[in-house]
Amino acid sequence: MALSDRIPYQALVDRPKLQLPDGKRLAVWVILNVEEWRIENAMPRVVLSPPMGQPLLPDVPNWSWHEYGMRAGFWRQFKALTDRNIPVTLAANADVCNAYPRIASAAREAGFEFMGHGFTQGPMHRIPDQADAIKRSVDTISKFTGRAPRSWESPGLTETEETLDLLRLNGIEYVADWVIDDLPQDIATPHGTITTIPYTVETNDIVVHALQQLPSDQFLKRGIDQFDRLYLEGADNARVMAISIHPYITGVPHRIKYLEELFDYVIGHDGVALMTASEIGDWYRDALRSSVKPDSVA
Repeated sequence: MALSDRIPYQALVDRPKLQLPDGKRLAVWVILNVEEWRIENAMPRVVLSPPMGQPLLPDVPNWSWHEYGMRAGFWRQFKALTDRNIPVTLAANADVCNAYPRIASAAREAGFEFMGHGFTQGPMHRIPDQADAIKRSVDTISKFTGRAPRSWESPGLTETEETLDLLRLNGIEYVADWVIDDLPQDIATPHGTITTIPYTVETNDIVVHALQQLPSDQFLKRGIDQFDRLYLEGADNARVMAISIHPYITGVPHRIKYLEELFDYVIGHDGVALMTASEIGDWYRDALRSSVKPDSVA
């Protein structure tokens, strides 16, 4: 079976009518991605190409580009989120708990939901023992927070044919890798159901700024445009919007005000339910059950 066959096609217009809590029309979740980039390895992403096209290790400038986010950018985003009481899903490489305890502790104390994001930053396809890496990730976050993670975002949204099964085996209920819809969808595994949570490669600061290299204000513009349409559609059926951010991208001085303006725009609308990944997943499962009407009994 092809991996895509595990995600049966569903037309958005045919999905059951679902009600968000308190009559809201749009669920918005913010994913703050914190990652460990090992300086002895090739960098997962670069902003400065190597001189004469000859990559060198250690890659000091590109490692430092990311490291700036962990030392400075994170704290701007942290303030923007906590000042506004926005629930946060922290997509964390599990080893961040060890390598950056100041960040992990602040997130834990602020009540962020820790979402598994691999052990260190790197594609799932390159991991020699994926089962061990997933288990170590879950165990590390569980030990640090006192609570097992229920949600997962693979680094780079990468999966192999066995990833979903291994995630569910280790207690993960919700996964953000499948950017296929504006509502969650259930996927069967041998260990029980795992549910997709609508994520994004569009309202994602990596794509807007690091890949498409758009100006600093374009994340705000794209976010507002995305929000407005989903909010409009949410009058007919619930919708979910993801805002995915990285400390080294929108935590920098020349972009942070646009992120703050996007947050203010979102929370300025009464019909918004601010949620975390697991809250969205729990809502969806409950709402889906409520939308299924039992056959009438003669």
